[in-house]
Amino acid sequence: MKKLTVYCGSNKGKDKKYASAALKLAEEMAKRELDLVYGAGNVGLMGVIADQMLQSGRKVFGIIPQKLVDIEVAHTGCTELTVVETMRDRKWLMAERGDGFIAMPGGIGTFEELFEIMTLNQLAYISKPLALYNVNGYYDKLIDFLNHSVNEGFLHQSQLQVLIISDDPVQLLDKMEAFQPKKMDKKEIDKWEVK
Repeated sequence: MKKLTVYCGSNKGKDKKYASAALKLAEEMAKRELDLVYGAGNVGLMGVIADQMLQSGRKVFGIIPQKLVDIEVAHTGCTELTVVETMRDRKWLMAERGDGFIAMPGGIGTFEELFEIMTLNQLAYISKPLALYNVNGYYDKLIDFLNHSVNEGFLHQSQLQVLIISDDPVQLLDKMEAFQPKKMDKKEIDKWEVK
């Protein structure tokens, strides 16, 4: 891994633990000489992690639609700022440029990005590590729901097992670095069908 795509909120959340965790993740990424790919915002947790990565001397690749540039939320200090036309273009470039993905606490946009990467991995369009940075138990209820989906037969256990979950950035990155890409074949896809 050389570059990680990090999805996170354009707000900082009510608890200061979220911003603190973003700083810790950035510091650990910098120690491992990893660069950041993200949505190019200068606000919320997006701004926190980008600023810390830049301060640590790492490269920050921001990708943002023109519409958001127009309302002045683009981080102009990015090492490289790519302005695209649509949110779809933004998401695809972020998926393409990252060697792995981390979903930090965030809102509906972060949820959408998380599930899109889960889907792309599941269908073998990509094969890259995906992690939930479960700061302050933020994703506990989502994890419960995903397990519920397994229990109800809409998600296969093997699809859920590839999701790396931790509240510790060291452990999170260790597990991502140990990730082994899985080759998908028809037999594997057939196993997902609930009989």
